[in-house]
Amino acid sequence: MAVTVAHAAVAQSPDGRAGGGHAAGHIVTMQKLDWAMAGQLATEAVRACAAQGYSVTATVVDTTGHQQAVIKGDSVPLQSLSVSYRKAYTAYSYGLAFNMNTTSELIAAKVTGPANGALNTIPEVLFVPGGVTLRRASDNSVLGGIGVSGAPGGEKDEACAQAAVQKYRADFR
Repeated sequence: MAVTVAHAAVAQSPDGRAGGGHAAGHIVTMQKLDWAMAGQLATEAVRACAAQGYSVTATVVDTTGHQQAVIKGDSVPLQSLSVSYRKAYTAYSYGLAFNMNTTSELIAAKVTGPANGALNTIPEVLFVPGGVTLRRASDNSVLGGIGVSGAPGGEKDEACAQAAVQKYRADFR
């Protein structure tokens, strides 16, 4: 059996790099926060909620949608671990797709996935307040998401996530 491989022509930029976000040599680069900043964000969100008497879990996801940092308060319920991740994942993936900054904005815009609802069955997706899209300070590109869970109400979770993002956003360069 013979196999034939055809190469498609790839447009190149003036500097000789292939288009489509790929550098010469087929290396794909991606922007994301480093582990230290992800940890600081999660820590600050937990600290912001603790200052109000709420024990929460904060999760930061990177541009692959995977957990990059998780900080748990001292007395959070078990489910806050998965819920904080799902809020971060939803803020990242749907914030990227629909150019919104929080899970509250997504809910207010009635963004709940495609009309047929198929993506709403993905276990990681959760349309509940408490997730914030992380964006680069210089060009507003998406770097990930942060989700908080455990306060008495998603709006309180989201306020703690927002406080952490506001504190460090200038460092998202």
